Amino acid sequence: MSDSDAHIKIENLWKVFGDKPERALHESQLDRTRSEIQTDLGLVVALKDVSFEVNPGETFVVMGLSGSGKSTLVRCLIRLIDPTSGRVLVDNEDVTAYGHDQLRDFRRSKISMVFQHFGLLPHKNVLDNAAYGLEVRGISKDDRHQSATDMLELVGLKGWEQSDVRHLSGGMQQRVGLARALASEPEILLMDEPFSGLDPLIRRQMRKELTALQTEINKTIVFITHDLDEAITVGDRIAIMRDGEIIQLGTPKEIILDPVDEFVSEFTEGIPKTRVLDLGMIARRPDMIFDSSRGAETLISELQDGKHEHAVCISNDKTVEGIITLESFAGPDGSPDTKMRELLSDNQYCVNASTCLEDALPIIAEDGSSIAVIDDEKHLVGVVTQHDILRALSTSCLLYTSPSPRDGLLSRMPSSA
Repeated sequence: MSDSDAHIKIENLWKVFGDKPERALHESQLDRTRSEIQTDLGLVVALKDVSFEVNPGETFVVMGLSGSGKSTLVRCLIRLIDPTSGRVLVDNEDVTAYGHDQLRDFRRSKISMVFQHFGLLPHKNVLDNAAYGLEVRGISKDDRHQSATDMLELVGLKGWEQSDVRHLSGGMQQRVGLARALASEPEILLMDEPFSGLDPLIRRQMRKELTALQTEINKTIVFITHDLDEAITVGDRIAIMRDGEIIQLGTPKEIILDPVDEFVSEFTEGIPKTRVLDLGMIARRPDMIFDSSRGAETLISELQDGKHEHAVCISNDKTVEGIITLESFAGPDGSPDTKMRELLSDNQYCVNASTCLEDALPIIAEDGSSIAVIDDEKHLVGVVTQHDILRALSTSCLLYTSPSPRDGLLSRMPSSA
């Protein structure tokens, strides 16, 4: 990725607390552990040579246990804490070099923060809390109330504008905080364990709502959490921190299926593979590919020879119309061609390759046989059966590998088309 592509770029960031913190950056200290530096120098290394990039519109999760450095990191991003060394680049501008006025404008217009404990003003109602950031910027009352009203509707609080924030549930209070952050129309949202103070059920609901909301707002989000389940739910990529360093950075699939060491592996033990395995990873060649224009009688004849359990039907433009078994034709009387058209118009057993197994299981359990796996253009990726899913889940050492290109799959497969 080039500099121009990254929305946020962190370069060799250090934060050391204590007297003369630069001593920890001396070449003689670089290979020493955090505890050794603290014992010998009396310095606390909160961040140690951290580097990463965040793409525009990405939800980037920083995860770690208490004391790992994740909250220090997010505070360095917004300069609530100044780093000891390194750079924080946003749109290729070094935030660590900003003066007072530049930093103020940056915080007011480009970036917003959602706090763990909501940070609401108890003497203001829901609307005025959501509009508070705009009020500080000197935006007129009518304009800030309109923006705040729009954001409250976006987060599901339409009709609550005049309510006392002290009477809201924790989940609703956090929605107010999110609406306030969004009202200033920032490019970047920093979310520091925003759901950790909520009850488990509300917390799960808020995760789902954030994921759905992100499809609408498409903000660049840096999300801090100590919960891997939460990280997998909301994150496009995850950086796992320990002792001030990033020890693994990758997609949820990469983290779960190929942990870099025992520490990460222990983190992932309780996460079902169904959460991260997708259909594209386990899809296999179909028994038969059939050109639906050849008609139902021909299809039935070829299925009756016993060599094929199913057929993936394709149209003239090579897009998938559906998957059919011989049993599919059983049922009410009617011509085979009519029955075939009805089966293909339903098309419920054509599922996108990015669908995780957790979401695909109810579909294949209902059908009981096979589903056709397709890409975004409805071209064939392969098929998956119940047996394929069980085999994938029972594999004791399933390592992640990048999906291989499937272009030209139809031309490489034996077919009756």
